[in-house]
Amino acid sequence: MRHSNTGYSPPISLNPRSRAPMYQQICDWIRTAICSGTLKPGQRLPSTRAYATELNTSRITVLGAFEQLHAEGYLQTRVGSGTYVADTIPDCCLRTVPRSGVAKKIASPTTQPAISKRVQQLNVVARSPWLQTLGPFRLSLPSLDHLPLESWSRLLAKHSRDSSRHLMAYGDAMGYLPLREAICEYIATSRGVRCDPSRVMIVNGSQQALEIASRVLLDVGDSVWVEDPGYFGARQAFLMAETRVVPVRVDESGLDVQDGIKKCPSARAIYITPSHQYPLGVSLTATRRLELLNWAAKARAWVLEDDFDSEYRYGSRPLISLQGIDVNDTVVYIGTFSKVLFPALRIGYIVLPPPLVPAFIAAKDATDIFSSTVVQAALAEFVSTGQFARHIRRMRTIYAEKRAVLTQSLDKHFGTDFPVIGEDAGVHLVMRLPGGIADERVATEAAKLGISAAPLSRHYHGARAQQGLVLGFGGISLHQIEPSVLKLKRAVQSSR
Repeated sequence: MRHSNTGYSPPISLNPRSRAPMYQQICDWIRTAICSGTLKPGQRLPSTRAYATELNTSRITVLGAFEQLHAEGYLQTRVGSGTYVADTIPDCCLRTVPRSGVAKKIASPTTQPAISKRVQQLNVVARSPWLQTLGPFRLSLPSLDHLPLESWSRLLAKHSRDSSRHLMAYGDAMGYLPLREAICEYIATSRGVRCDPSRVMIVNGSQQALEIASRVLLDVGDSVWVEDPGYFGARQAFLMAETRVVPVRVDESGLDVQDGIKKCPSARAIYITPSHQYPLGVSLTATRRLELLNWAAKARAWVLEDDFDSEYRYGSRPLISLQGIDVNDTVVYIGTFSKVLFPALRIGYIVLPPPLVPAFIAAKDATDIFSSTVVQAALAEFVSTGQFARHIRRMRTIYAEKRAVLTQSLDKHFGTDFPVIGEDAGVHLVMRLPGGIADERVATEAAKLGISAAPLSRHYHGARAQQGLVLGFGGISLHQIEPSVLKLKRAVQSSR
């Protein structure tokens, strides 16, 4: 058996007024911790001297308790190593042991206190079977096999090893300045974003960006437009802020501004993915972009632009950001490194209109104070030395090849009855399902085969849900595509 060397101790509270002697109270506490599983078989206990110091009692008292537990078979001593919980505890002992004179049993309530109403209305997406696997077609998963891990690990180790007092202490709520400078240079060049480091805030991914923005820009009961279908994570963030979510139709030109005005002309904010709409993959046309910005300026509404995977377009150059053509400072620009590097990095950023900076600093400070400075320092060097740009260029070629192979395979095995849309950009596409086939049923069957295909219907908020499958191709290898499409076909056939 592997023995734990943690040397942790269960919380012990001695009662000097109890009739039970001190050694017996210590004995009861440790025995109960072992029988309840708090102390595991093979776990090392602190020394008797450490116990005596902690409990402000004599070492002889603790020795008495240890001797009793040794005699009962709960503890064992290893020469030169210390005292451990016995490797095997009799099953009859694995039950709660009453503590004589130590604590009284607290009655369990018949019902638990209620959770908040704002959480009750959230979609519990974590339980969905297609999200329980990192298998083929998993959404928002980049190609982890092609990460420059050696370079990244070297930078992370360097900044962890050489961290100055400045990096190890409390950081700036806006984020590490060299990273903000590197981000400015990158997005100004690649996305046409107008910014300077004083307007860039580092956050723990785009989801936190949405959470902070909803808290700063919206009051309880305010209305916010969201794309329909759209990103359910945004809807969750707005619901947590107790706002009114207004689903606005998306067509081949992107978000329908006139539909939004008709449904809710008093909206305080608009959430949009204009460069590559999530999940349908369309781009907001130039006419719609100007229409949206003009309306937002007149209505004094904020525009939350989520530019989540704008780096990847196939056959055309990336579109300039909404923020880059906004002359009224109504756009809050949100970007993330999670989709282009790896999700566990948990670093995103917000480009703020200057008047919003103080309010966002206050909200960030109240949320988690600041993001990991050491990781930011490593990422700053990764971006500023050109390694990030090289990675993007390399991945654009790799993703283009995966996209081509996947679309060919889908066409070969599914045919024209299952049209594919949204494949011109990003790292996912949508395969529509013909009438009579329920996408959630297909997704559930596919999950049994190790395939993570998300149902399109789950992304609709208000309109009649269309049936389809949202397939990510970032995290799948080329040789997996054909077999995975065949498994997906089996799932569709079994769902008819």
